[in-house]
Amino acid sequence: MYEYVGPLDVRLAAAGGPGGVYIRSAADLDGWAASDGDAEPFTYVVDAAGTLRLAHRRSEHVACAGGAAVRAAGEITLGRDGRGWLVSEVSNQSTGYCPDVTSWPAVASALDRAGLRRPDGFTAAFVFRRCPSCGGTNIVKDGDYTCAVCGTDLPRHWNFSQQR
Repeated sequence: MYEYVGPLDVRLAAAGGPGGVYIRSAADLDGWAASDGDAEPFTYVVDAAGTLRLAHRRSEHVACAGGAAVRAAGEITLGRDGRGWLVSEVSNQSTGYCPDVTSWPAVASALDRAGLRRPDGFTAAFVFRRCPSCGGTNIVKDGDYTCAVCGTDLPRHWNFSQQR
């Protein structure tokens, strides 16, 4: 499970909101999501029960999750073809939860239960690390485990479960 690690003001602004729409089956998308392949991505989370929840892309992940911890979070693009709904792109891009790339099985399971065709893994995977010196949130690029804020070496293992 991933706890929210983003700014406190964002968490407070999301408090008490309805959260994202539960997607338990492909039919839950009918009338809600765009039906063309050029649709804008959605914000998604997989909640503690393993259910996919969607919100419009400009929504914060913590709002989509109703403020709760999640099994996964990121962005997802849905499309439709002659066989029904499918996932064309999915990532773990969430700087509010900073989920590890190992969150994929939770995403795959939620999509399978909802009956949505999907790729075999994240189409874009982000490696998040917290700097042990300055506490900054970093996205590791090109294998460079150096803090972009203070230049400190970053841990090789996901470390957002540790207190700031």
